[in-house]
Amino acid sequence: MDKISFVLPTLNAQLQLDKCLKSIRNQNYPQNKIEIIISDGGSVDNTLKIAKKYKCILVENKLKTAEAGKAVGIKKVTGKFIALIDSDNILPDKDWIKEMLTPFKKPIIQLSEPWSFTYRKNSGFIERYSSLIGANDPYAFVCGIYDRFSTLTNNWTSLDINQKDCKNYISIKLKHKKLIPTIGANGTIYRQSFLEKLNIDKYLFDIDLIQQYLNKNQYLYIAKVKTGIIHTFCESSIKKFIRKQNRRLVDFYYYKKVRKFNWSKSNYTCIPKFIIYTLLVFPSFFDSLKGFTKKPDMAWFFHPLACFLSLFTYGLVTIKYKLNLLKPIDRTIWKQ
Repeated sequence: MDKISFVLPTLNAQLQLDKCLKSIRNQNYPQNKIEIIISDGGSVDNTLKIAKKYKCILVENKLKTAEAGKAVGIKKVTGKFIALIDSDNILPDKDWIKEMLTPFKKPIIQLSEPWSFTYRKNSGFIERYSSLIGANDPYAFVCGIYDRFSTLTNNWTSLDINQKDCKNYISIKLKHKKLIPTIGANGTIYRQSFLEKLNIDKYLFDIDLIQQYLNKNQYLYIAKVKTGIIHTFCESSIKKFIRKQNRRLVDFYYYKKVRKFNWSKSNYTCIPKFIIYTLLVFPSFFDSLKGFTKKPDMAWFFHPLACFLSLFTYGLVTIKYKLNLLKPIDRTIWKQ
C-alpha cells in the first residue's frame, strides 16, 4: 500500500479538527502509511494540542490563509499521494482511503475526488443544503460549474464533459481551453508527481492547479469516485455562511493577480444569469420545490435565501473593490 499524506491548513479550528483527524486515524489503512501535516496559521485555541494528540506533523503558515497553508504543507510531504482536506471535512467511512486510491491503478489518472458531499439527515440545515445541491456556493450551482453530485440535477456537474462510468468511479477527461468545474478541494487526492510539475509557490488555489496544467497540456484525466466526504461547512449558522461568502470574494479580489484560473471566462455569462435567477425569486423557489419532491428536506428552502445573501455579499464586496475600499480579511480573529 502506498503512503498518503494529508495536508490540512488550520487556524483556530478546535471545534471541527478532532472529528476530522479521528476519521483519518480510524481508516482501514496502515497507520505507518498515513502522514498528516497540519499547516497552522497561528492558532490560539486548542488546535495544536488536538493535532499533537493525533501525531500530526506541524508546520508554520506565516501567511495564515488556507491556500498558503496548503502550499507550505505539500512541500513537507513524503507520500506518493497527497490529500487536500479542510478541518471541517470528515471522512465518512473507514474504507475511504482505499476507495479514493483505487482509480490510480490506471497511470493516466492524476487526481481523484469524491463525487458528493455526504448527506447526514441530522446535521445542520446549511450542511444538508450544500450536500443536496452539490455545492457550497449557490452561484456555482446556478451557473452549472459545481463539482459534487446534485440531487436536483442527478449529476455531479452541468457542464458538457467527456466522462466514462467505471463502476466505482467516473473517469473524466478535461480538455484544454474548455470550461471546467470547481474541482480540487474537500477531499481531492493528487499524485505527488503531478503536483511536483506545477512549481507551486506561496499559494495553492485548488482549481488553479487544474487550469495551470491544462494551459500546457491538451488533456487531464481525473476520477470522480462514487463516495462522499462530510463537509460540515456552516452547519446551521447563517452568520457563518455570510462570513464565508464574504471571505470567498474578498480573497478572490485580493489575490487576483496571482490566480491562474480565468474566472472572467465563466463569469461573463454566469454573473447576469445568477443576478436574474436570484432577483426573480421564482426560479430559486421552483428549484427548492423540485428538490423537495425528490428528497423531502426543509433545507431545500434555504436556497432562495442563500442566493440572495450571496448576491448581496458579492455585490457589496465588488463595489468596495471598484472603489478601492476593499481590505484583506483579518485572519488574527478568524476561527472555523
